[in-house]
Amino acid sequence: MKTGFAGSLNVYRTMAHHPALLRAWAPLRQHIVRESALGAVRSELVILRSAYRMGSAYEWAHHVSRARALGISDARIQAMRGLPSGEDGLIARAVDALLDEARLPANIENAASELMGKQAVFDLMATVGFYSVLGFILKTYDTPTDDAVAREMVERPIQAAEV
Repeated sequence: MKTGFAGSLNVYRTMAHHPALLRAWAPLRQHIVRESALGAVRSELVILRSAYRMGSAYEWAHHVSRARALGISDARIQAMRGLPSGEDGLIARAVDALLDEARLPANIENAASELMGKQAVFDLMATVGFYSVLGFILKTYDTPTDDAVAREMVERPIQAAEV
């Protein structure tokens, strides 16, 4: 079994079947996950919406856990499955446009750039692309949710009523 980056989560154990791709993946992952101009909270909201739209149960569960660790309420997390209002709604519409139209319409790009800055808009697009590819891999190879996250989802199911 691989250790370090490739052995830490089931997604990377799956990707370890293609070591060259996994090595190439690591620098982009570092930027998307740790250095994004979106910041941690917006990034998680983009990932949650992408996971929901992709139907990626693995990424949804893992990022519910990560969002909770950042202090995002279950109600706010659950809202990313619908059409939330305000900034979260703008993020949801941006993700939807990218997945449905393969582009950001001018009104969404302008609003997102004004709110978050142009670099954050680029990182939003890159995050949707990155997690779409992960969704393809995870769903194709039926990668199981990691045990600790699966336990969390059973012990603390998402609650829409929290504020």
